Amino acid sequence: MMKTAENTNQQFESAFVSPMRSYTLAALDYYEKLMGAQIDAARAYSDMTISQARTWLDVKDADSFKKALESQQRVAGDFMERVKGDSEKVSSIGQDFMQESQKMAEENTQKAVDNTQKAADNAQKAAGTNKQ
Repeated sequence: MMKTAENTNQQFESAFVSPMRSYTLAALDYYEKLMGAQIDAARAYSDMTISQARTWLDVKDADSFKKALESQQRVAGDFMERVKGDSEKVSSIGQDFMQESQKMAEENTQKAVDNTQKAADNAQKAAGTNKQ
């Protein structure tokens, strides 16, 4: 009786608890990376905005106005490049998570098939032993 309960606990752990723990860890890693990327992007965008505001505050004559306009164009280009890079980074993080999740699902499905086969084999052995 004790061995049956232990086997049931092991099967439950293997079939449900362990896969959910693995998936939860992967999800936490994903969200941590995603939030980190978003915070880095927000910081960079804020720095660009503040820097550009300071540039415009320094405008005092036609020459400084021209420099501010040139700076604005440069910052706009840098901003677009940054947005492109950030988008690629977020996309990559999502793809990595999707691939890891798919791999875990395949592994857990195979484990479930193996455990089911093992349980069926044990049941057949037990049935054969009881007939004798």
